[in-house]
Amino acid sequence: TDEHLDLDDGHWEDIHVVTGALKLFFRELPEPLFPFAHFDKFIAAINMQDPTWRGRCIRDLVYSLPPANHNTMRVLFQHLCRVIEHKEENRMSVQSIAIVFGPTLLRPASEEGNMAMHMVFQNQIVEHILNQYSYIFLD
Repeated sequence: TDEHLDLDDGHWEDIHVVTGALKLFFRELPEPLFPFAHFDKFIAAINMQDPTWRGRCIRDLVYSLPPANHNTMRVLFQHLCRVIEHKEENRMSVQSIAIVFGPTLLRPASEEGNMAMHMVFQNQIVEHILNQYSYIFLD
């Protein structure tokens, strides 16, 4: 929107407000950052036994996303990798970030099926992309 936010306003000093707003933004999108049509493809890719094929498949899937999704994903994951670089201070490891953002960024179109298994795969996919950021997003 055209709303102007004053980031110097005192209530933005609490990092939890900022991170909560970021998560809320992605959770409230009509379609997640990983589009519904790609959900099953990412699940199939993360379940591949061969790590080389798994990595290639996930990279190809990321590149097959619409430009807005791909570009947003690149910037978001780049930022999350910077957060992880400071895990000693902020206690946000790759696994922690994946747990927090997995279900927000990647979800099925309907809540049918095994939600617990979906959550495991969602976390694994986000964790894989974080761990393989430089391979997936060749700069």
